[in-house]
Amino acid sequence: MNASRLLLFLCLSLACAGPALAQAEAPAAFTAPAAPSLTEAEKEDGWRLLFDGKSLAGWRSQKSETPPAGWQAADGELTRIDKGGDIITAEEFGDFELVLDWKISTAGNSGILYRVGLSEPHIFHTGPECQVLDNLEAKDRFKPSCRAASLYDLVAPSADHTKPVGEWNTVRILIRGWRIEHWLNGVLVVETDLASPEGKALIAGSKFNTMAKFATLPRGHIALQDHNDLVSFRNIRIREL
Repeated sequence: MNASRLLLFLCLSLACAGPALAQAEAPAAFTAPAAPSLTEAEKEDGWRLLFDGKSLAGWRSQKSETPPAGWQAADGELTRIDKGGDIITAEEFGDFELVLDWKISTAGNSGILYRVGLSEPHIFHTGPECQVLDNLEAKDRFKPSCRAASLYDLVAPSADHTKPVGEWNTVRILIRGWRIEHWLNGVLVVETDLASPEGKALIAGSKFNTMAKFATLPRGHIALQDHNDLVSFRNIRIREL
């Protein structure tokens, strides 16, 4: 094959291969996170979603049925992006099992409160809190009963099972009567009964001892705390017991 024919052959080969090479080298298309969902087995066990992954339906603020402006629903995540106040379920719950994932920012602080009433000035006047915290940088890290997954200001977690900032942690909260369990990333870290003599002594020795309705409501709302920091939640599911 002479030089001119060889050059023509090479040009034609590259032209044919071009689209295939471009397709092979192109970055993979972005795939949006899947919306939260439940398996049929989970539904049969009584689980249901509290967050649809794309809207604030089913959520409100403390003083209004409208969700606070500082929260955003996008890509399967419920995120506190600006001041606006705590976000609260429209529904009330008694005994339940709650499972969700949380991801906190550096030095960030938030919380998951339950059996919250709407009549008091603040949600923590009625509802106990499962702490959400950066255990390495947040100001609250120095007090054991204020670290991640603690029963805030009452019971310290048995160990630190948090993942690094920027990664998702899974929390599981069980409440029957006032017997409470907090699980973090598959490990039981808090177990107590606030209605027992020992539980009442814990409350009496805490910041909640002047709050007459604290840990007294048989039913209440679930709240995610606005503590002025960036925090995200996802896969929020509950089953009533």
